Amino acid sequence: MERLVGEKKRVIVIGGGVGGSMISQKLQNDADVILIDPKEYYEIPWAILRAMVQPSFAERIVVKHSDYLPNAQIVTSAASGITETDVLTAQGHSIKYDYLVIATGHAHTGDSTKAGRIHHFQAEQEKIKSANSILIVGGGPTGVELAAEIVVDFPDKKVTLVHRGQRLLEFIGEKAGKKALNWLTSKKVEVILNQSVNLDSQTDGVYETSGGEKIVADCHFLCAGQGIASSWLKETILRDSLDREGRLMVDSNLRVKGRSNIFAIGDITDIPELKLGYLANNHALVAAKNLKLLMSGTNKTKLSTYTPAPAAAIVSLGRREGIIQIRCLTLCGRIPAGIMKSGDLFVTKSRKERGLKS
Repeated sequence: MERLVGEKKRVIVIGGGVGGSMISQKLQNDADVILIDPKEYYEIPWAILRAMVQPSFAERIVVKHSDYLPNAQIVTSAASGITETDVLTAQGHSIKYDYLVIATGHAHTGDSTKAGRIHHFQAEQEKIKSANSILIVGGGPTGVELAAEIVVDFPDKKVTLVHRGQRLLEFIGEKAGKKALNWLTSKKVEVILNQSVNLDSQTDGVYETSGGEKIVADCHFLCAGQGIASSWLKETILRDSLDREGRLMVDSNLRVKGRSNIFAIGDITDIPELKLGYLANNHALVAAKNLKLLMSGTNKTKLSTYTPAPAAAIVSLGRREGIIQIRCLTLCGRIPAGIMKSGDLFVTKSRKERGLKS
């Protein structure tokens, strides 16, 4: 992909998740944008669990990159390297950049095509529908929200949730964990804390916990968090920009520290705040503004700064309820924020932000 004299500045975005999709959409008319992503689509991550129990929902949350990026180039591949001038792809291509944005977030697993991803959601719903008893391993937001989606849509199914931690929702406050536990148990979900499950030891639908308990389930779902997708950066020019947790260290303008033309946004950054999708969106907006300023030749002292967000999170509990934590305030039930997320999971908002029909 050679450059022509007089062309717009080239911005390569690595990663097509929340932050990568947003910044690509915002810059596609101002720069020569190339999005590098191992999958051909963007999916709204906080709505995935709803798609598992309601497959028609998947048609709204899985969107081909080309649908919202008509003026950008899409390279369906993983990135494998970065030099001072080029990004290398797993397919062996070398693509030059003027500016680079790294938004790889968490490791991607699963289908690379939209059709394959939607088929996956259909298969997951059939798995849930045909099961009388279901085991969920993991009591973070994914495990709690999946358990809630299942018991709301299929109240007659036996759901057991096993979590190795002392409480649910450990990423936020203790009150939120207690409210989640109370809500789930009120819906007859069996919650087992301080134990793990060896899924490989399953025999004829019987699972054994680390505490010796036997759980009978027709199927299981592993809801453990994915690791940060940064290991590939250890062999690049940014290897010294990673902290001990494998996150990219960024300055207040969201540039990788020590780099004037490389930005990082989303979960891969070392910004001291919760790693949530709406914050990756906020990163993308600030970084896009700064890239536009740099490409226009504006004085660097006028770049926008990003301020880490205070602790605030919403965990949906089925269609109409949710848990919200804002700083020290924790609420559960049919609250405005909970209804907003539980009803539509912000899908309409996310689609409109990317120029798509609701």
